[in-house]
Amino acid sequence: MVERERQVGPDDEVTSERHYFISSSARAGAKTMGSLIRAHWSIENRCHWVLDVAFREDESRIRAGQQNIGLLRKIALDLLKQDQTTKRGIAAKRKKAGWDHDYLLRVLSGTIPPD
Repeated sequence: MVERERQVGPDDEVTSERHYFISSSARAGAKTMGSLIRAHWSIENRCHWVLDVAFREDESRIRAGQQNIGLLRKIALDLLKQDQTTKRGIAAKRKKAGWDHDYLLRVLSGTIPPD
């Protein structure tokens, strides 16, 4: 088990957070556990956070077929990430694909030439 405590917030409103991590690996040292924890949050930040923000996944009221819609969102996220021609965020690229059919077709076909 690992316990991590950190203080966050501006100086006048500092709050403490305490996190506990449990692993089945009894031999993992502090360095290894730290790496595993950072790797977990790296995935959370790279994928799930983007889905929550750009696709407003947490606000979704879809009840039937959630796994199917989730898979489609992840595919759309991967396709939008492949567009390296602009520094726009995923939400802006998604909006552009909704308005610009030529851009949408380029994203879907994977043929995004430099502008």
